[in-house]
Amino acid sequence: MEYRKYLEDNLAQQWPYPVKYEQETREECDVLVVGGGIAGCFAAIQAAKRGARVIVVDKAPIVRSGSAGVGIDHWYFPITHPTSEISPDEMISRYPPTYFENGAVNYITYNESWPCIEDFEEYGMNTRDTEDEFLEAPFRDPVTKLMFAYNHTNKIYLRLKGANLKPVLHKEMRRLGVIMYDRVMSTMLLTQDGRQGNRVIGATGVNTRTGQFYVFNSKATILATGQPIRLWEMAWEKVGSNAHEFDPNWDGDGDVMAWRAGARLTLMEYHMGSSGGSRYPSYGTGNANNTWYPCTIVDAEGKKIPWVDRDGVEIKTVDERGLTAKGQDLWMHGRGYEIAGPTMVPDLESRIMNGEFKLPFYADMTEMPDYQRRAIFGLMVGHEGKTAVPVLKTLRDAGFDPEEDMLMVNVLHPRFAGTVHHPWWDVKIPGAGGSNVRDTAFLGYGGVVVNWDLQASLEGLYAAGNLVNCDRYGAAAAGSTGRYSGRTASKWAKSQQIIAPDEEQIKAEKERIYSFVQGDAGYGWKEVQLGLCRIMQDYCGDYKSKDVLEMGLWWLNSIRENELRRTVASNPHELGRTLGAEVRLSVCEIIIKHCLARKSSNEVINFDRLDYPEQKDERFALYQKDGQTVTEEMPDDFYTREGSYSESYRKHACLDD
Repeated sequence: MEYRKYLEDNLAQQWPYPVKYEQETREECDVLVVGGGIAGCFAAIQAAKRGARVIVVDKAPIVRSGSAGVGIDHWYFPITHPTSEISPDEMISRYPPTYFENGAVNYITYNESWPCIEDFEEYGMNTRDTEDEFLEAPFRDPVTKLMFAYNHTNKIYLRLKGANLKPVLHKEMRRLGVIMYDRVMSTMLLTQDGRQGNRVIGATGVNTRTGQFYVFNSKATILATGQPIRLWEMAWEKVGSNAHEFDPNWDGDGDVMAWRAGARLTLMEYHMGSSGGSRYPSYGTGNANNTWYPCTIVDAEGKKIPWVDRDGVEIKTVDERGLTAKGQDLWMHGRGYEIAGPTMVPDLESRIMNGEFKLPFYADMTEMPDYQRRAIFGLMVGHEGKTAVPVLKTLRDAGFDPEEDMLMVNVLHPRFAGTVHHPWWDVKIPGAGGSNVRDTAFLGYGGVVVNWDLQASLEGLYAAGNLVNCDRYGAAAAGSTGRYSGRTASKWAKSQQIIAPDEEQIKAEKERIYSFVQGDAGYGWKEVQLGLCRIMQDYCGDYKSKDVLEMGLWWLNSIRENELRRTVASNPHELGRTLGAEVRLSVCEIIIKHCLARKSSNEVINFDRLDYPEQKDERFALYQKDGQTVTEEMPDDFYTREGSYSESYRKHACLDD
């Protein structure tokens, strides 16, 4: 007997919600926002403030949905804050984006990041040390009471007590009258006349508690659904070791909806090594990276691991780990030599191997300044990701006291030691978690191609957050691009009329969705998910070639034509998960098609083709036309063709509207 059938027969429970399959609700609006994370919320607020009727749709409760739904502890590049010493123009000039970066998103973030913080303050969130808890800390500005992370010389990374960031945004949306639909999974973009490549006029969705069908008809649509994850490994049952700050609802819905509508996508072939289900709880073990930066690390005998600046000069105090090197005017977290920050000694591997330092290592906050200790354990651990309960509360309840106790560092191979830019809880180096286990690139390098309005290649469609190609700056970029797209989309919508959807397109989508609740036996969604993960491991791993990639496409199509067709959902929740597995299957197909289109290797994006070993910087986009995949080259100056960055920003930012 199939395991799934056994569970249904022996552990069946009555579904606690009314089931409304085939029942339909229709709504009209000026701006439809698909995805209610930071990007979607900021987009909705900006559009509503400009008089638009706004609907936000998310498959989770919007009050806590998205990657930052349970909190963040730092915010990138609020460089227009009152004490900043560098301007957006200086940043983009001194550190121009490489060929695989999105210059428009970078520049928009430099300009909009601080206004996002001002918005948070307006909505009731405290972003400063108003209670003087960190009065003596060098990372605190005495005038503004702002606190800065990593580099407190240049003040370009802000510390936040951001555990309740999403409820603050949710409250503001309610105040503005934004209509919010929780637990509704968007499934398809509606297009004019139902044709691929035409103007986008809304979206369809299904409620994952009731199974009810929704049709949202809009003038403008903003996709803000995040990036696809867990394509090479799905290990949701491994909660403790596979819990990351990413939202588990990130299937890749936006990418697939945009692709099927005919929008251009780029860099979907960029993915990297991952520890997958073998990871440790994020920020929950001893570390010296990210939220734990700049924690003191000692070896098994209590010997301190030295810290050095970018030139190898030893750093004597903890506070100096947030300063630039002699002659250096700026350092940025995780970048090249010119702007490299302090780190543990780079030859730590060899010093472990020759016996100078003994494993295991420990994070030792006992002798750190009190403000540095509290900044790590209480401010950052406690507000970032899922740390408030699984890490902070659990450790405190178990008796852990950072003034007296040390926390063990994961026991890893010495080659991972000292690499501050590779956190020890999830070292993203090929092979770190097993053969060919990979994941989409962190911070969403691949995604929807947008212009300076953050409009996709289809009329009426906009994008924000990690869904946008080459969005590198996490929550700050999500808020910034959401804020910006809310203005541009609502301005465009003011000049448009509602276009009625094509009824045949809606009918076909309903048939597709509800086909998964037909019948009483078949596969479960996890079987489909595990199958596509294995195919990606085998046929889209560390090294690629035409024959292997094409075989991967064949296998994915085989799943689509066989196992997926026989997959049955026994309730609306399983229906949502089944649709999510189908989305991931489609994302995998899109990724392999991008891999086949890149006729070269490139170490910058961790891309190796055995049949094209030459290193090249190709830039291209893929899209569908009449159901066929089309490859289109993108010029290197794609984001500056209208003039300078500042000219383009002022022209498109809708600051006076």
